[in-house]
Amino acid sequence: MTAAQDPVVVLGGGAVGSAVAYFLTLQRPGCPVVVIERDFSYRCASSALSASSIRQQFSAAINIALSRFGMEFLRSECPEIDLVERGYLYLATQTGEGVMRANHLIQRAEGADVRLFSPDELRERFPWLDTNGIALGSLGLSGEGWFDGYSLLQALRKKAVAQGAIYRNDEAVGFEMLSHEDVRHVSSVRLAGGEQVRCSAVVNAAGAWARPIAQWAGIDLPVHGRCRSVFHFTCPTPVEQCPLIIDPSGIWVRPEGAGFIAGFSPSDGNDPDDAPLDVDHAAFEGHVWPVLAERIPAFEALRLKSAWAGYYEMNVFDQNAIVGLHPACDNLYFANGFSGHGLQQSPGVGRALAELILTGRWQSLNLDALGFRRILRGEPLVERNII
Repeated sequence: MTAAQDPVVVLGGGAVGSAVAYFLTLQRPGCPVVVIERDFSYRCASSALSASSIRQQFSAAINIALSRFGMEFLRSECPEIDLVERGYLYLATQTGEGVMRANHLIQRAEGADVRLFSPDELRERFPWLDTNGIALGSLGLSGEGWFDGYSLLQALRKKAVAQGAIYRNDEAVGFEMLSHEDVRHVSSVRLAGGEQVRCSAVVNAAGAWARPIAQWAGIDLPVHGRCRSVFHFTCPTPVEQCPLIIDPSGIWVRPEGAGFIAGFSPSDGNDPDDAPLDVDHAAFEGHVWPVLAERIPAFEALRLKSAWAGYYEMNVFDQNAIVGLHPACDNLYFANGFSGHGLQQSPGVGRALAELILTGRWQSLNLDALGFRRILRGEPLVERNII
């Protein structure tokens, strides 16, 4: 840190920003941390509107490692989040079978508790499932499930505050910058009312609104808000021990209380950047419901109860998180572009980024693979298991 008396300023008080604040104050008691959050209701925050799930079934080792730590953290540190460990079930057609088997080898090598199922084995385990067109299934036997995302956000925030972090209900509008040769340095954060908050470091954890913050430092951050609709429904016929199912169509569904929630990812041509948070009701009637009813016949009689929309903070470069410093600025840290993985990766990224800020290098987990340099080199981190 450049000045011991100046705080680390975290821009964004959602799950990711609160995880950074928590681990900073945990790893260095007394470390001054100020979290700037413009909306304490979190009405539009992804942390509050997410489907709040966690999985280990990725194809990139770093994503598996982050979620493995995330699950350990949820189990041990957050008993109030209503964690349900019932696994993800990925379904593959013959076309996708080879990729699923290749991913399975990576997952097993990284310690994920996953198993492949033939169509006959799937029908035996889940008799309500129609496996027509399915060649293979991959089920997480432990370490995967879902939880209350808003409760995780509040738990992280409460822990951070108890350790001395200060949350301010305010809006950041710019930076005061210093420059030395080709490297810039953020000396203070300007707030909407005109106040300047001096800082030793700044963390951009602003979710779908992170791109303008990067631009204050002259950095192009390839992150945009992508609207995602979530539909809540009930079914009169029991669908027992249902995991979170990922259909080959990309539609997902999981239990939620006495009912279910489901969603989908629009095709690229129908997935604009920074669109309003409007629920796509037509997509449910014309696309989601028909696919669900075909895969789980009991859902032919489902009853839609409610729906909402939230943002994926989409990294349009490669749909993986961007974590750490940009080489053009020596104290502006990024924790952005999680592309739907923010809640599950927030504990691991929060811990790693706090260690980087406090010690100058990665400690418990090296996140270089998620760094900005891959973007500057034009070398995407390939993740085949994208939802």
